[in-house]
Amino acid sequence: MAKQFMVETSARHVHVTRETLDVLFGKGYELTVKKELSQPGQFASNEKIDVVGPKGALKLSILGPVRPADQVEVSFTDARALGITPPIRESGDVAGTPGAKLVGPCGAVDIAEGVIVAKRHIHMTPSDAAEIGVEDKQVVKVKLDTARPLVFDDVVVRVSPKFALAMHIDTDECNAAAAFGKVNGEIVK
Repeated sequence: MAKQFMVETSARHVHVTRETLDVLFGKGYELTVKKELSQPGQFASNEKIDVVGPKGALKLSILGPVRPADQVEVSFTDARALGITPPIRESGDVAGTPGAKLVGPCGAVDIAEGVIVAKRHIHMTPSDAAEIGVEDKQVVKVKLDTARPLVFDDVVVRVSPKFALAMHIDTDECNAAAAFGKVNGEIVK
């Protein structure tokens, strides 16, 4: 279990459905790639929207490609600024979560649910999982190699042949661990 892997900070962002993208930017609009992300086929787009909560608004980037459900991923600090109290959830698990208003240049969409704080997780392929000795959905502890070393508990392992080996934490977790720039982590018992 001593294999090191990249730890990335996943800043606040939005995933949208095809239907929501059509309302926000106009029918048939396509997201434009600003930067490819570490997970194959995923990208940060040039498009940004306002996410509006009861207390305030934040401008967030849309990650592509479009998804089956709208989802807003924020840190607890961001959530406080919005006036929303989201649960910690794995990406895609949005049932029963708070909603928000998404505002683009051509329209707005009120989502009834979808705002979460993403549960810290490690993406890996089946061969990575076999080499490290872990399974899909296993919960592990990860030590970060930073100037302010920290062990994160309750890290879920997500295994798929579509993934690339990388751990994701949010900006609050990044700041707590001083996980700036290139950071490595490893699973510890």
